[in-house]
Amino acid sequence: MGFTVLVTDYAWASLEIERAILADVGAELLVAETGEEEELVALAPRADAILTNWKRVPEAALDAAPGCVAVARYGVGLDNIPVGRATELGILVCNVPDFCVEEVSDHVMALLLSLARRVCAFDRATKQGQWDLGAERARLPRLRGQTLGLVGFGNSAQALVPKALGFGMRVIACTPRLRPGVEGGVELTDDLAYLLSEADYVSIHAPASAETDGLIGEEALRRMKPTAYLINTSRGALVDEVALERALREGWIAGAGLDVLRVEPAPPEQPLLGLENAVVTPHAAFYSDAAIVELQEKAARNVATVLRGEVPAATVNPAVLEQPNLRLRASAAR
Repeated sequence: MGFTVLVTDYAWASLEIERAILADVGAELLVAETGEEEELVALAPRADAILTNWKRVPEAALDAAPGCVAVARYGVGLDNIPVGRATELGILVCNVPDFCVEEVSDHVMALLLSLARRVCAFDRATKQGQWDLGAERARLPRLRGQTLGLVGFGNSAQALVPKALGFGMRVIACTPRLRPGVEGGVELTDDLAYLLSEADYVSIHAPASAETDGLIGEEALRRMKPTAYLINTSRGALVDEVALERALREGWIAGAGLDVLRVEPAPPEQPLLGLENAVVTPHAAFYSDAAIVELQEKAARNVATVLRGEVPAATVNPAVLEQPNLRLRASAAR
């Protein structure tokens, strides 16, 4: 008897890579048309595993899927998966923790350089017939010697470090888990207020969670230098956008480079889109052809591993392995 893998959504041309990998373990794909809750709950009883990209996997779908042994994320973040409920049900959850680290770190540097060198402002002015530095001359710092602050120090932030050091920047990284000190040319701290006050560029690399929602709000923005820039390629939920708009309009900080927003696609009335000191890209930091192929392969292999009765290295809820209701055992027995 074969397996069925429910795909909630995907953002690439085809699922042929997944089909080929999963065919090796006797699995076929069941692809949702809309990925909305009602449809996923209806399809869930047929699922032995779930592959999900951006669509939210509702708890009701997991409750309706007694044969589901794994939920695999196309990507790093887990904010669209109810990991706690999956664990209660004995379902493994896995992700692709090293997805797009080069692309995201490249995109951060692209936004940083654009802000530092006023690329977008110069582009607009030049196309309007202004062939001079204009008022922007006062906002052109020398990058060497400036400070990049990393809020979070996971894979993408660590991939960014040698790129920033290559430009001669000082780098500070902050997470609650870090022991203060210096490692690999990076100053490590557990004091976010210190990082915010020191950095010329603050780049967010933290996951979205209840604890990090609105992490960068009015208090954080007021701690930053008036000449500093905020860069977010992580999740829009980490930034209080009302406070950020005010900060940009009133000059608490110099500008922002944003690849993510709370609501995506951004509605036309999104205030940040109308600000000249905000550079906004359409959640593009993750993308390259090579990264997407790698993502498809790794996510599908995670599912295939579970369907073979094995545990993927990228399992994010290892506590489930000790539970008597672990469904992995049932999968291995088929």
